Amino acid sequence: MSRRGAWPPPASGAKAALDWRVLALILTAPAILVLGAAITCPAGECRAGAFDTGGLALAATAHGPLADAFFRAVTWAGSVLVLGPLALLHAAMHWRRQPSVAAFFVPGALAGAVLMAHAMKLALDRKRPALAALIDMPIDASFPSAHSLQIAAFITAWLVAPGRNAAPWRTPAMIAGTALVVLVAWSRLHLQVHFPSDILIGLIAGLAWPLTLRHLPTWSSAR
Repeated sequence: MSRRGAWPPPASGAKAALDWRVLALILTAPAILVLGAAITCPAGECRAGAFDTGGLALAATAHGPLADAFFRAVTWAGSVLVLGPLALLHAAMHWRRQPSVAAFFVPGALAGAVLMAHAMKLALDRKRPALAALIDMPIDASFPSAHSLQIAAFITAWLVAPGRNAAPWRTPAMIAGTALVVLVAWSRLHLQVHFPSDILIGLIAGLAWPLTLRHLPTWSSAR
């Protein structure tokens, strides 16, 4: 027999199920990064396998003045220095049109992506490829590719943001957004600053993060 007035009150089955669902959604993208780290660096030993060395060698075959200049420029589209202001601009425009919590979905998704990427870099500390990069080699860790994770998260969040579903230009936007994500991801390989596995896991986590975030109660009811 339960005591009347017991504290804390027992959670109902529906409430408990919702709590577990919310937790599962929040942890999906970090779990992808942890699993990717375990596969890429088993027991903390990071070695470049055939997939990584072959991918870097393949990208190097496309080096040339025009391609190098193009990818040096396009890689900036994955930088938080570019995406951060764009996310805030998106929030401001949404808020002006319709003040609501939905305005903060894109910057919130981007902020979470940035935190996840750099937390994993600190945790794993995978060394960058020992190659002559076409830009100054970044000083932070190689896994995951923050540029790839961030651009995937930003574009996905922008496409699935509250109020976006019925937009008539959704299909062209998806095509253009996907092309930009692919170009930024390939730029990190072309410039020889990341292993292919860094980029692939970053893309998967970056895609999963906004999709799961969108299903949280705060955002699923937003318009």
